[in-house]
Amino acid sequence: MLELFGRVGAPRFDVAGKVVLITGAGQGIGRELADILHARGAIVVLVDIDEAAAHEAACALSARALAIGADVADRARMNQVVATVVERLGRLDVVVANAGVTPVPATVRTMDPHDFDRVLSINLTGVFNTVHPALDHIVRAKGHVVVVSSCAAFAPGMGGSPYMVSKAGVEQFGRALRVELAASGASAGVAYFGIVETAMTHDMLDADDLGRELDELLPWPLGVRITAARAARAIADAIARRAARTIAPAGWEPYALLRGAVNVVLDSRLAASSAVHELVRAIERR
Repeated sequence: MLELFGRVGAPRFDVAGKVVLITGAGQGIGRELADILHARGAIVVLVDIDEAAAHEAACALSARALAIGADVADRARMNQVVATVVERLGRLDVVVANAGVTPVPATVRTMDPHDFDRVLSINLTGVFNTVHPALDHIVRAKGHVVVVSSCAAFAPGMGGSPYMVSKAGVEQFGRALRVELAASGASAGVAYFGIVETAMTHDMLDADDLGRELDELLPWPLGVRITAARAARAIADAIARRAARTIAPAGWEPYALLRGAVNVVLDSRLAASSAVHELVRAIERR
């Protein structure tokens, strides 16, 4: 009987024959996840602001894949997306709110307010826009929702606070959703990742001088990177377990558990660090 449960009291969720909607599915984690869930028998709906990329990914899967172009920040459009999925496929069982962007490196004092709004409109409000219109269908199917947060939700946010703010908000949204759906037999979980090898990561950390300096501030093992495929497998396996949370790589787990105490010390040390002071000045000189 043990193989039927991901954890005590939680029957495994088989995605075979289920309809799964994934945002940000044109590349990176979303595309890898579509491949994995499709291989496990799911009917996958790939949603991306880059409609051509979504179609390319769907065509590679051939049968049981539908591509839709949409900006998750557009609430009316996401309502249309969910309505289209249910109309064409007859049901909606799983939603993975994965789409996200990073801000231009800046301090709170020097950032463009429009960039702050852009990041939150996609990373946080976009999660609401994706999940909210789907919830009646998820409840009806006793399905599952995954919201993709980040270890950035509880890491220091200097130089990129809109991203950290948005991901902390996603974490709280997912936690509320988990409790609220439980009475209906549906479930929700939050996925947290450290540094994932994606185009977004390369643009933010590798192709930018200051991004590389920020990356170097992370102590081992927090700077360990994982592939998009590994992150996608973590989400797929979490869906199968109806997991409340999943974190990868494993080095972030102790930090996640002890963050209340760790962050008090860490913030104090960062605020007193001359290296961090110089990095902040460099960001503000840009």
